[in-house]
Amino acid sequence: MYWTLELAANLEDAPWPATKDELIDYADRTGAPAEVIQNLMEMDDDGDPYESIEEVWPDYPTANEDFYFDEED
Repeated sequence: MYWTLELAANLEDAPWPATKDELIDYADRTGAPAEVIQNLMEMDDDGDPYESIEEVWPDYPTANEDFYFDEED
């Protein structure tokens, strides 16, 4: 399983909190790439819902991180 910013961005607007099955359904309904659905299928499923994208991919950059930069600087 691997995540990239582009793949994880497909789950930003998912209905959090969501179970693994709900995330797979959401990804399928919204036309997410097959890699997103494959990654979701490989996740652990203890029945508890995931609260946010950070629980799915802990390295997901948050709004307070300086992930994007201005190329003109």
